[in-house]
Amino acid sequence: MPHASCHWSYLLGLLWLSQLWAAVGAGYLEDNYPATVIEDAHLTTIQLLAKYKYPGEVHSVTTEDKYILQMHRIARPGAKPVLLVHGLQDSSATWIMMGPHSGLGYFLYEQGYDVWMGNVRGNRYSRGHVKLNHSTDKSYWTFSWHEIGMYDLPAMIDTVLAKTGYQKLSYFGHSQGTTTFFVMASSRPEYNAKVHIMQALAPVVYLTHVKTPLLGVGRNLFKVLGERAEVTPHSSLALDNCMLSAAAVQTCMYYVWKIIGKDTAELNKTMLPVMFGHVPAGANSKQFLHYLQLHLSDRFCAYDYNAKENQRIYGRATPVDYTLERITAPIALYYAQNDYLSAVEDVKRLIKRLPNVVEDHMYPNKKWNHMDMVWGISARRLAHHRMLQVMRLWEAGGPQNGTQLTTEYIEETTSTAETVQEVEDAEDEVEDSTEHESR
Repeated sequence: MPHASCHWSYLLGLLWLSQLWAAVGAGYLEDNYPATVIEDAHLTTIQLLAKYKYPGEVHSVTTEDKYILQMHRIARPGAKPVLLVHGLQDSSATWIMMGPHSGLGYFLYEQGYDVWMGNVRGNRYSRGHVKLNHSTDKSYWTFSWHEIGMYDLPAMIDTVLAKTGYQKLSYFGHSQGTTTFFVMASSRPEYNAKVHIMQALAPVVYLTHVKTPLLGVGRNLFKVLGERAEVTPHSSLALDNCMLSAAAVQTCMYYVWKIIGKDTAELNKTMLPVMFGHVPAGANSKQFLHYLQLHLSDRFCAYDYNAKENQRIYGRATPVDYTLERITAPIALYYAQNDYLSAVEDVKRLIKRLPNVVEDHMYPNKKWNHMDMVWGISARRLAHHRMLQVMRLWEAGGPQNGTQLTTEYIEETTSTAETVQEVEDAEDEVEDSTEHESR
């Protein structure tokens, strides 16, 4: 009983402390951020589209293994379709939540595309199943990103093509959205023929050189959680706690930087409530465990259960490798030098194995991190225009048809990136000096 008494005292103490924090932080969010930003933090993807006067649609998709997904469309009927797939703990909102002047989804729509934004199983928008209840059935939470690649992406692609009447689409994936594409295109190679080009933003395949210092913490945490546990389902918890005070914001960003890489210059600080309002969006612990296995094994392979279970599933004691050489779709890769999850060395290794790399683009900005090409202040200017050109090139059949990227644009982008880098370096020097003095 003494142990139970201490346990309850601890919980009551935490409850009291959380109430104290809430009282102290009351009004901080409203006093420091625009009302329209706070509103965006609470809106769904479809509500955001409606607020900014874009034609949003919801489409339901059922996979071969009976999961029910929700896709969000910025509808331009008759136009060429493009499919955008988010990363781990993210959602369709990632492509638009930074606003019409920054979001890649908005940009592609304005450039004449029919934009489809996927939501993979387990996130806030895709929690349905033909038979299982995500809240009460543990069997719902049996998937890793392997199943997302094997079932979710094919179902999304087939839905988009069936709805639009096109035979091919262009694909954008960020982080896990690249992992799952490589699973699909190597394991179900018939889908290569349905893709004009796959644009991989911060590709994650090999994790040997991952730089986040929180790997050990994550490994211990997920050992405790096991394979069938919902991780950080979407709620107001991140927004409520991270926006309590300036100190709370600083603490939350400290850990964000430890995961994705620190780049203060590209962070739109005004939009922090929106970021914490939409992320995390929910996932399964097995997705994280699968990535941790890749780091330990130095492979890109299916999930490792145990020798007996592996033998039953794969016909061998160890999991099978994904055969990247079977991927024939044109692949464009965009990666950053300060990305803690997608290290340059690991991307270079991936590039050597892919047979049809048509764009190898490492950003010259030394501080760019895992999210900058999606959320960064300079993303539209330094990343999205280039991606658009590459996509149009391969939709037209590639350079063999006489189309090519303009040298002027490439030189202009590189020059701008170098200027931005100089500014970022100067700002970092000031920031480092300030931090040193505060100590």
